[in-house]
Amino acid sequence: MASFIELETWKQARKIRMSISDIVKSFPNEEKFRLTDQIIRCSRSIGNNIAEGHGRFHFQDNIRFCIIARGSLSETLDHMIIARDENYVDDAVFKSFQNDYDQCLKLLNGYISFIKKKKNDELG
Repeated sequence: MASFIELETWKQARKIRMSISDIVKSFPNEEKFRLTDQIIRCSRSIGNNIAEGHGRFHFQDNIRFCIIARGSLSETLDHMIIARDENYVDDAVFKSFQNDYDQCLKLLNGYISFIKKKKNDELG
């Protein structure tokens, strides 16, 4: 694979990042340096870590960065739960995000398994 931008998991992470960028526009101003900043940072971190791991050209490094990306994905979900609890997003927006989250998690876990298999195939 020539570039991380060809990875389905990175494409899904990008979709989440763009979605979060739109969602936070409706957050109250007093959340600008709290929830808004945090959710933007962790949503960006998902794709950033997938890209960085891919660029390392070492299976174990790639796995490690994908695990970090998975943590950022979970953090993004937690921030969206907070946004829902505070009524900054409605149920429809949250449910749509939850679907994107589930898809990204599935793709990321599959990619991690794929990398582990390639690592084992190379060793064995």
